[in-house]
Amino acid sequence: MADKAHLNGAYYGPSIPPPSKPKQSFYRHGRGASDFCCCGCIFSLIFKLIFSVIFTVGLAVFIFWLIFRPNRINFHVTDAKLTQFNVTGNNNLQYNLALNITVRNPNKKIGVYYDRIEARAFYEGQRFDSVMIDRFYQGHKNTSVLSPAFSGQQLIVLNAEELSELTKDTNSGIYSIDVKLYLRIRFKLGVIKTWRFKPRIECDLKVPLSAEGKSTVGFQRTKCDLDL
Repeated sequence: MADKAHLNGAYYGPSIPPPSKPKQSFYRHGRGASDFCCCGCIFSLIFKLIFSVIFTVGLAVFIFWLIFRPNRINFHVTDAKLTQFNVTGNNNLQYNLALNITVRNPNKKIGVYYDRIEARAFYEGQRFDSVMIDRFYQGHKNTSVLSPAFSGQQLIVLNAEELSELTKDTNSGIYSIDVKLYLRIRFKLGVIKTWRFKPRIECDLKVPLSAEGKSTVGFQRTKCDLDL
């Protein structure tokens, strides 16, 4: 009876939790491949644009060369006359130097506007004078002559090595003088004028002193270098 009475009560059996639902994960197929493809397309487009620009510029330059056949303008110092060049005891340089510089434009279809010409004279890296030269236009296959003249006195301070070089030059009667031309030029191609360029012309000269017959060596024609 006891067992039956016990069984008459509510009995639900052992507590067993219901099975949990498996978690669902979502994966979008093709997302990584799509991103990679998109990046690849962008890089490919950029490369094509760069290549197109380079090709276009190169073709334009080639066509320009075929039409105008540009050649470099040549600068030569054909004559230099030095009648005074000495340093006094108080580091005062006294000088008198005159030059003839030929400028040759060998181009058949390109003219040159020389909007500004400044000539500077240096000794042992120190500038001792500068002069301005009148601006001019140089036509096709034309040769022009510039005649800068440097005269006066200037304070310069030379170290022991530079003084030694001055002594050597004085004994030999031939002085190492650098003359540089600072230019502002434009080119004329038919009716078209370009923007301004600022090249520098460097002339490393060996100039004999001609005062009082100290040197019988003539000046040697010297080609100048173009420094852009």
